[in-house]
Amino acid sequence: MVMLFSSSAVPSAAEVLHARYAHRLPASLDELAGPEHGVVELPLHVAWSGLRAYDLDRPRLRMGLYRTVLAEGQHEDLVTLLSRDLLLAQWPVLRTLVSRHVRQVWEEAFPELPTSGSAAA
Repeated sequence: MVMLFSSSAVPSAAEVLHARYAHRLPASLDELAGPEHGVVELPLHVAWSGLRAYDLDRPRLRMGLYRTVLAEGQHEDLVTLLSRDLLLAQWPVLRTLVSRHVRQVWEEAFPELPTSGSAAA
């Protein structure tokens, strides 16, 4: 489908990014059924360069995986690679490591995400 915009209807870059991230979201955090331990290898469409294997038992690596998946993952990646409990525990710190657009979309959709406190190691 081709969409034509008049000059006044052209969405801003922020609106495009917001829509892109919002479209990928699960319906609820309960859909996030990813692993909580062990090594996870990201698919090439999520991590096409650099580190692709992350040990979830190492907090810095776990945070890196979550940051990458939130920014680059599609819906299916989010629900299969992220864990609800780990996301909730890490969100107070993770929210400072992701883009403003990712943070806004997730916090608007899921008010249960904590916006203060410290992440569990």
